Amino acid sequence: MEIVTHKNITGYQQTAVAYTRLSVEEAKEGESSSITNQKNIISRYCDDNNIKLLNIFADDGYSGSNFNRPDFKKMIEYLKQVKVDMVITKDLSRLGRDMTESSHYAEIVFPEMNIHYIAISDGFDSQKVNVMAPFQFAMNDVYLRETSRKINQVIQNKRLNGEYCACPAFGYMKENGKTNHLVPNPDTAPTVKYIFKLACEGLSAFAIATRLTDEGYTTPLMYRVQTGNFTEKGAARAVENWNHTTVKRILQNEVYLGHTILGKQKKASLKSKKKISVPKEDWYITRDTHQPLITPEEFETAKINIGKNTKKYTGYDKCRQSIFNGITFCMNCGSAMCSCGSVYNGEREKYWYLGCISNRKRATTRCTHAARIKYTDLLTIIKNELNYFISLSDKEIESIVNSAIKKSNSNQVYEDTGQSKANLTKRINDIDRIIAKLYNDNISGLIDDERLASMVSDLTKESNAIKARLSYEEDTLANNEVKDAYKKFFNIVKQYNHIEDLDEKTVRMFIERIDIGEKILPDGYQVASHHIPTKQQIKITYRFIGCLDDDGQCFNENNDEIKDDELKKVV
Repeated sequence: MEIVTHKNITGYQQTAVAYTRLSVEEAKEGESSSITNQKNIISRYCDDNNIKLLNIFADDGYSGSNFNRPDFKKMIEYLKQVKVDMVITKDLSRLGRDMTESSHYAEIVFPEMNIHYIAISDGFDSQKVNVMAPFQFAMNDVYLRETSRKINQVIQNKRLNGEYCACPAFGYMKENGKTNHLVPNPDTAPTVKYIFKLACEGLSAFAIATRLTDEGYTTPLMYRVQTGNFTEKGAARAVENWNHTTVKRILQNEVYLGHTILGKQKKASLKSKKKISVPKEDWYITRDTHQPLITPEEFETAKINIGKNTKKYTGYDKCRQSIFNGITFCMNCGSAMCSCGSVYNGEREKYWYLGCISNRKRATTRCTHAARIKYTDLLTIIKNELNYFISLSDKEIESIVNSAIKKSNSNQVYEDTGQSKANLTKRINDIDRIIAKLYNDNISGLIDDERLASMVSDLTKESNAIKARLSYEEDTLANNEVKDAYKKFFNIVKQYNHIEDLDEKTVRMFIERIDIGEKILPDGYQVASHHIPTKQQIKITYRFIGCLDDDGQCFNENNDEIKDDELKKVV
């Protein structure tokens, strides 16, 4: 390619500034692309062409995908303040690899500033007609996209292998400071454990943040500033006070369970710096890749306790507080139930869970079959149910799990788990169409009976094999999911020997939701009283395993479960 020369016939010495740039990836190409080599080429060019080099600007370690580079910005400001005739780069790619922006500076910005721009190796001269310029800019853009593709491919492979190719989460550090394996950070891991401990005790995110600030714990950003290289602008954002949002982010991060979770965000486009959120189903999650800081039970308990302090639990300001607040609902209309009534001299017999929210006087709609139950009755029922689980032997637990698996295999509707299953299902449909066509061809005389029988037999065997594979994979997947769910639930159960006094923490440890049905009175009665035996349906949805009886259980006035098929059909 032609090398630009710029002989000064009049002997007038022109002035110039040099701009050099090198990305991290380009640095691997060797000395030919180095900043030093670029400076040497430009200096030699200036000496040969009687040009005075006033200044050299260098962005070492910056991508050419955008122009948000510190020394490039300094150069533009310099050009506005100092009279300069020329801007010189080794080639067009040093100016930038973004086709639109590079062309804008080379062919519009610099000429409008009355500055002569030269790219030595590419033979580009802004004062000449550059016929090949569009192709040169385009090729640099192609290089940018190809490099980005290769980098993304490497990162994706690391993600699939469970390597942590991101900044370590607060509480962890990379082993030996270089590898992609996380290990607990002795400086910050105790803080993370303390946060989960406080959350398990029922403290809100605000309360935890306040305590951490009062007790002098270092915030994540402040710790990074103290231990890493931060610009003044970045360090200025670090504060000593903890924020409740930071606490919530830590409590919701499954990395503390020992899992590698990557790909939560991505760039909006190749040339954009903006990050956008990625749906959870598209995250890269690899289980059990490093040492956990907390147990699954602690994570779930903290999650529940933090959740109960949100508006969905506190929106009913007139509800009396109880250990069932926020998880008890009317079975008829689905509205949240509120606790009300009175307590006299410590007597809780007159303390009721009365009706549902939609049955209040101010409600625009009313539930015509609102449920109510005595607070003490609900306490007794739930406590008996939980103690039943605690009393189960390993053999009885195994029997319950096997029954759940059998029920799952007979009733569950499976979702498509991937493209492989879709392809297999499509192949079965294709085989059916092929067999139908073969019979038509046989009738038309295109194939004989022997050939028809052979082909149909082979296709039928293939179809049956695919169906067997799909059935096996679905059953295996469902069985593993059921086993994992029951394992999580009974791991919680095994933490207890017997529940004597039921409290809110225990209730939320086991139960997600309680649906209360209306009281069923004997024939001839319309109003319930202490002297009239009643029956009531209660549906308990347990954590991980859901409701063991889809229709719930019925209890009488003595809190004994009723095995009544007719009553089971109420819901």
